[in-house]
Amino acid sequence: MAGDGGKPEAGSSAGPGADSYVAMVARAKALIPELRDRASRTEELRRLPPETERDLHDAGLFRIVQPKRVGGAELDYVALVDCADALGQADASVAWNFANLASHHWMLGMFDRQAQDAVWSRNADALIASSFIFPAGRARKADGGYVLRGHWPFSSGVESCDWNMLAGVVSSEDEADGIEYRIFLLNRSEYRINDTWNATGLCGTGSNDVWVEDVFVAEKMTVAVSELTGGPTPGSVVNPNALYALPVFSLFPYVLSGVGLGNAQACLDDYVEFTRHRASTYNRAKLSDLQTTQIKIAEASAKIDAARLVMRTNCIDAMADARRGHVPDLAAKTRLRRDGAFAVKLCTEAVSLLFAASGARSLFTSGALQRQFRDAHAVNSHLAFNFDAAGTNYGRVALGLPSENLTL
Repeated sequence: MAGDGGKPEAGSSAGPGADSYVAMVARAKALIPELRDRASRTEELRRLPPETERDLHDAGLFRIVQPKRVGGAELDYVALVDCADALGQADASVAWNFANLASHHWMLGMFDRQAQDAVWSRNADALIASSFIFPAGRARKADGGYVLRGHWPFSSGVESCDWNMLAGVVSSEDEADGIEYRIFLLNRSEYRINDTWNATGLCGTGSNDVWVEDVFVAEKMTVAVSELTGGPTPGSVVNPNALYALPVFSLFPYVLSGVGLGNAQACLDDYVEFTRHRASTYNRAKLSDLQTTQIKIAEASAKIDAARLVMRTNCIDAMADARRGHVPDLAAKTRLRRDGAFAVKLCTEAVSLLFAASGARSLFTSGALQRQFRDAHAVNSHLAFNFDAAGTNYGRVALGLPSENLTL
């Protein structure tokens, strides 16, 4: 295997629960062969097969960053990267839905306890979808809460979920009081799902649209983005672990960056295995003897290893900061966003390089390479990985200009 394969023990949490951390990543890796075999079916279904969801539940993977007080593993944040890396080496769609849905247990741990109890007292395994596109929702204040309406795209895995975290903008009638970004937790009975997910990449994520029409959401079932910027949150009273004091949207890229990482690692491993035993169709020269092949392997593996180092280091450092009560300043937060986007850009470049180097074999739909290429670019299309946006905002703050990202 080229590269380090994302070994969890290299720089992973060494504190309490380290054994369960290594065991959880091992469970994710154990699923790789079966998930790869199901990848075509997952794409055909346009959502995760029921047996795949069951496998993830049985392995405890959806609950890796859920509070221990409700039976979760409460692992360090870097677990999202490492487990998504492992699952992404099988199927990026599976890794995408795993990471999304697991991260919402982490976020729910920052809500008021009443919201946590509304979900976990009924079913601690309940899955929660999301769409954090704030302009898609509009809310107005009402007695005891808010009235929400909107139309949100890209709610990944929503058909499997009993709840949904939907982002919206709260404003007064004349907007004289300004606007507020807030997240609303709704039960499935309170929104409508539209089956719109027909995509060329991440085909199996079921990232459908959600509609809400003037639904009342109690205050305790919401959280303001301003309460998620690092430090104590409404959930800190019952979840004091530093995990629940991390700056949510500064670290947002790392929820999903492991998907692109694992997908790229699988593409590299497949390419190395293929070229080790193959000869050129035209002159029968061994592909492994060609200097161009060797250089491409070196370049792709360097990009992937660098991306892994950036992702994991930033997550581990963020946990260390939270443990000592340090909240990063705006410059540090924009760097986290910059690095997350850049790391996934490196993974996408690695896959594109290997796809081009693979010649006509990359065109066959029976092989994994064309799916890895489509999935790499689908991951990279997420706004969190738009380097132009992240880079522009980093540069603005570095130059003393106001940040354009209102969630930081």
